[in-house]
Amino acid sequence: MKRRWPAILSIIIVAAAAIVSFSTWHHSQAAQHYVHSDTPTIFVHGWGSSANAETKMTNAARRAGVTKTIVRANVDRQGKVTFNRHIPANATNPIVEVNLEDNKLSGYEKNYPRGYKHGANYVKNVILALEKQHHYQSINLVGHSMGNLEIINYINDNADDQSLPKINHLVAIAGHYNGLVREKAAYSKVNPQTGKPAKETATYRPLLSLRQNFPTNTRVLNIYGDKQDGSHSDGDVPVNSAKSLKYLVADRAKSYRQVEIKGANAQHSKLHNNAEVNKLLINFLWGK
Repeated sequence: MKRRWPAILSIIIVAAAAIVSFSTWHHSQAAQHYVHSDTPTIFVHGWGSSANAETKMTNAARRAGVTKTIVRANVDRQGKVTFNRHIPANATNPIVEVNLEDNKLSGYEKNYPRGYKHGANYVKNVILALEKQHHYQSINLVGHSMGNLEIINYINDNADDQSLPKINHLVAIAGHYNGLVREKAAYSKVNPQTGKPAKETATYRPLLSLRQNFPTNTRVLNIYGDKQDGSHSDGDVPVNSAKSLKYLVADRAKSYRQVEIKGANAQHSKLHNNAEVNKLLINFLWGK
């Protein structure tokens, strides 16, 4: 047995060297493909969900070598924000997973447009809490489902506040800007050039002011799904409702792109657990 130890030790040393070598190569490749910035990216989940819905996307970014720093911001019903840990001062491309205790906007069941504005305050509180850690000049925002409505209302309500960090990138995933499948107006035709819907829901109308105040430095990626089952939706959000974001922001955004995901994996909840979506948002947010 004693004679075997040198051989075993040699194998361990070689394996360890190989792991270090691979890690160094992986980070070198990541450095070539992705920006190195201190700009945090904030993920906001949808109705009835939690930060667990964000982990497939955030872990995909970590595996790609985008970042080593993922923290969670827990927001209670009073809007108080607590982090599971602080973001290191030298963190590269840090990610913040938002976890909302009030994940169904309780009390606003009969008036979700007001509820989304209330949810916008949760988003703002996370951003203000981040500012207490480090004074960030800019942020990125990623929303899924209801998270998009909270984010877009945050932008709409705070467009003139120069004290808040600028928004470099906005990724909208399955955003029901002009309503959900149960609302007839959500299926109304959308002008392919402008994105203007033929009919506007109560959710959409308050957002029209974005056409005058959406930040001109923000790049937008709008991702939505069509299950191709005849519903023209992802099961919850009609394609045309998601596409109506274009009319609100495209004329002012630094850039605007919309991508339709098709098939069974385009179902509403599967869009935040979708390899195609992960690749799109990683390249959009951090690609050189």
